[in-house]
Amino acid sequence: MENTSGQGVAAVVPPELDRWNWGAFFLNWIWGIGNNTFIALLMFVPVVNMVMPFVLGVKGSAWAWCNKRWDSVDHFRRVQRKWAIGGVVAIIALIVFGVGVWFSVTAIMKHSEAYQMAVAQLQANSEAINALGTPITTGAPTGKFETSGPTGTADLQFSVEGPKAKGTVYLHATKDLDAWKTNRIELQIEGRPGRINLAKGGDRASLDDGLGAVRRGAFTVALRL
Repeated sequence: MENTSGQGVAAVVPPELDRWNWGAFFLNWIWGIGNNTFIALLMFVPVVNMVMPFVLGVKGSAWAWCNKRWDSVDHFRRVQRKWAIGGVVAIIALIVFGVGVWFSVTAIMKHSEAYQMAVAQLQANSEAINALGTPITTGAPTGKFETSGPTGTADLQFSVEGPKAKGTVYLHATKDLDAWKTNRIELQIEGRPGRINLAKGGDRASLDDGLGAVRRGAFTVALRL
């Protein structure tokens, strides 16, 4: 078959090339620029960019053959294989980066004074202890955590589990003059109506002891990932 690559609409796409293109799917607009297929720039159009990777995956090979001159079918295959490998590597790198960021953010929140204060209040609350049993393990905190110098806010939630029950702790705390203050902290027990107010049911001494123990790592605080 005559090589008609790069002739636009006049090009005849070899049947063996008209198949799914992983490089176009993964790298979309980057692949498009490299293969003279500028319709891939529709990736920057909202809504359209949700379906464009699939369109490029289906039509990418044919468009690349028509829009760019290739030495041969084998040449085209070699180049597209490199794009596909590059796409897979890029996706893996993004996943690794995302997981790393998630672990870093989780670690920051887990070691924050607001989280440690919440765990201490949980451990010092007699009603929570009676409902959950001991020992109590806590999960990874999620939510919103912001600090700026001596001020900050924390809206966190984390799972808790004891021998008797499981639940979720909800915390709203603020930081002012470099000191954290719990505005609201509640425990929701699975399968039980209402919430336990963790700001009640514990005395100041037990709370201080609990916070010190959390900082020393004496309590069982395990991340369930």
